[in-house]
Amino acid sequence: QEQQLDPENTGFIGADTFAGLVHSHELPLDPAKLDMLVALAQSNERGQVCYQELVDLISSKRSSSFKRAIANGQRSLPRDGLLDEPGLGVYKRFVRYVAYEILPCEVDRRWYFYRHRSCPPPVFMASVTLTQIIVFLCYGARLNKWVLQTYHPEYMKSPLVYHPGHRARAWRFLTYMFMHAGLEQLGFNALLQLMIGVPLEMVHGLLRISLLYLAGVLAGSLTVSITDMRAPVVGGSGGVYALCSAHLANVVMNWAGMRCPYKLLRMVLALVCMSSEVGRAVWLRFSPPLPSSGPQPSFMAHLAGAVVGVSMGLTILRSYEERLQDQCGWWVVLLAYGTFLLFAIFWNIFAYDLLGAHIPPPP
Repeated sequence: QEQQLDPENTGFIGADTFAGLVHSHELPLDPAKLDMLVALAQSNERGQVCYQELVDLISSKRSSSFKRAIANGQRSLPRDGLLDEPGLGVYKRFVRYVAYEILPCEVDRRWYFYRHRSCPPPVFMASVTLTQIIVFLCYGARLNKWVLQTYHPEYMKSPLVYHPGHRARAWRFLTYMFMHAGLEQLGFNALLQLMIGVPLEMVHGLLRISLLYLAGVLAGSLTVSITDMRAPVVGGSGGVYALCSAHLANVVMNWAGMRCPYKLLRMVLALVCMSSEVGRAVWLRFSPPLPSSGPQPSFMAHLAGAVVGVSMGLTILRSYEERLQDQCGWWVVLLAYGTFLLFAIFWNIFAYDLLGAHIPPPP
């Protein structure tokens, strides 16, 4: 077949030749791939398509060079977008909404829209949120307290909370994300996880979004163990701020291409809400604690999550349908994150004793 398409072994195939092949053999190419075929041809001065790029197109592989070719050729594509698609069902309209909320490029939006499948569903963010709600309800019923649960003397006895006196129990550096200070923190985190986390997972997949979320959670507890050594940590704010910061940074960097309605107003509201949550956490940290409750949870996890979002998260979101391992920036981010992890591990092993830190006794 390759010899028929490219008899002179030039590595290129004429767009007309391939179009004839599509019609003669009735190849099942969706509209998004046909659009990309046109874009690939228009990115070449002779109206040809690189054979390897054609193979990548059919097999749904998209490298960075492939994406650059698409970007060069997409200027001449038809301007009608997904908003003009008639007769869509409820779920397909939701998929279209997600495409316009998350992706900055019309070609990417069409690619996602036509390739999206409802299975597997975005189970990670939904499962995390559901687990957090169940854990909160259990502790709320047990403590008979639904707001500022951290003031209850029994709260810190949970095996899920990160407490500096229990640093050797390594699981606490992650499981603290299932505990929340109260209904106000849980409501804020759950809302953002469902409104931003679920669409991000639908577009970028479970593996990438779960990696970003858990990286933010882990960075949050480790940052607290370094910068606020006496404080415990609760809540999934590290992961939430990683997702939100990555998404907001991606929107800002692709402002002209984003087609979500009222984006400026929504950006301002998001920043106000996130700042208010940080302010609440700062107030809680420095408010006078009850004698039996000890120091209140730190707010540094929020800031650490935001840093992870604008570094690792932005790299992930800007690499839609591209292999992360092929990008130099991804390895730089991983190296920086790995260096931070090693430093934090050694800090937790040696620094507390060397500095003579007076941490509160574990409950």
